[in-house]
Amino acid sequence: MRPLRPVARYVLPSAPRLRPMGLRTRLTAAFVAVALLAALLASGISYVLVRRAVLQRVQDTEISDARQTVARYVPATAPPGVGEIVRQQLRVALNNGDRQAWVTDVPDPVAGVSPARNLRGLAGRALGVPVSQDFLEQAVRITVFQRVRSHGHAYLLIGMWPGPPDGATWLDPRPLVIVAVSLRHEEQELASLTRALLIADGLAVLMALVMALAATRGVLRPVRVLGRAARALGDGDLSARVGERGRDELTDLARTFNRTADQLERMVGELRAKDAASRRFVADVSHELRTPLTSMVAMAEVLAEDGGEAARLVAVETRRLGALVGHLIEISRFDAGAAALVLDDVVVADAVAATLDARGWTDEAAVDGPPDLVVRLDPRRLDVIVANLVGNALRHGGTPVRVTFVPERDGVELTVADTGPGIPQDLLPLIFNRFVKAEAARSRSDGSGLGLSIALENARLHGGSLAVANAPDGGAVFTLWLPSADEEDEK
Repeated sequence: MRPLRPVARYVLPSAPRLRPMGLRTRLTAAFVAVALLAALLASGISYVLVRRAVLQRVQDTEISDARQTVARYVPATAPPGVGEIVRQQLRVALNNGDRQAWVTDVPDPVAGVSPARNLRGLAGRALGVPVSQDFLEQAVRITVFQRVRSHGHAYLLIGMWPGPPDGATWLDPRPLVIVAVSLRHEEQELASLTRALLIADGLAVLMALVMALAATRGVLRPVRVLGRAARALGDGDLSARVGERGRDELTDLARTFNRTADQLERMVGELRAKDAASRRFVADVSHELRTPLTSMVAMAEVLAEDGGEAARLVAVETRRLGALVGHLIEISRFDAGAAALVLDDVVVADAVAATLDARGWTDEAAVDGPPDLVVRLDPRRLDVIVANLVGNALRHGGTPVRVTFVPERDGVELTVADTGPGIPQDLLPLIFNRFVKAEAARSRSDGSGLGLSIALENARLHGGSLAVANAPDGGAVFTLWLPSADEEDEK
């Protein structure tokens, strides 16, 4: 049986995201769009008005000229037999370079039959311009005109059938006059006007673009200054301010920003002063308590050896108070930025074993890791981190506690896992905060609530990290990563 060949998968490229336009681009585009719309509207209205005036002028002139010519060459009275002579004179008088005339004899209507019937084809062939039957039907009643297009050019058609004056002997049959006037010259004039209007529109848009760029530059300059000041303020420069010139809305905005920055600088200054005072207070109190507590611990130990339960309780609580004071002193050093690393080459297996042995946890914690892994770090702070993590696991998770370490990312990754119920989900994001305890879900803790905070600060001081998660099969897992420092990194 032949093995199946893997099917190639083709992933369609995602559509590129359009970069949003900046404020200056949007303002410029809006300004140019308004200018273009106004220019096109003005040009369109101008073109319509000029075109109407030109065509009206040509129409009035040609109709008047045709009427005058007909009146001049068609006599009021005429003897028999001169009709052909009159029609020939009309043809000669009405024909010129831009005007062609077709003159034919049309008898008077008989029994309601239109005298223009069947003349449409003759007129069209004679003039080279399409002539409708309706136009001819109206021409034998009144003087009519119509604009038509033929072979890509416009023409003005004029039709008339002059009648006899009252009491006059008229030509029989009467002449039907159809004049086709070429409007090519007027079309050229209108085309030149269109080109001129388009050039004017282009220049107007160009001028609008230049003016828009200049205007938006002046408008957006204060906005950019305000943006730089806001970014500087966000980066911690509380002295950032903007100038207040003018009386417009941007000046009001700058004034509001400066007032807000003043209030923020005052509030931050007050908070910093209070924070520094509180840190000094904690440090001072911790140091003041440390000396008497040392004496108290020693005396409590002596009393515990000689006395009963009360003396032992005093000794336990005194030791607990001493540990709390020590943790407070350590936290105050981190807050004051006085904590420093004393780096050395550390065999991780030996350091972890020494930590467990010093606290009597050797039988309660299982250690697994390479025995020859050497990492350059602060051994005292590694001892503090491991002691806090293992002590927390023993107090809340029970035995056995698994301590595992492996080389990872030019350093060491150490995990401490217990077999307890784990950490409640709502406490996971807060577990490294100061004085946070999970007493509701785990057995009662005698700790200070500062051990995990101190462990995290020590990890960060090394440039490492400390994270916590619940294992799928139960229990909490703390993962520590510490990088191996270089010789020149020692502080």
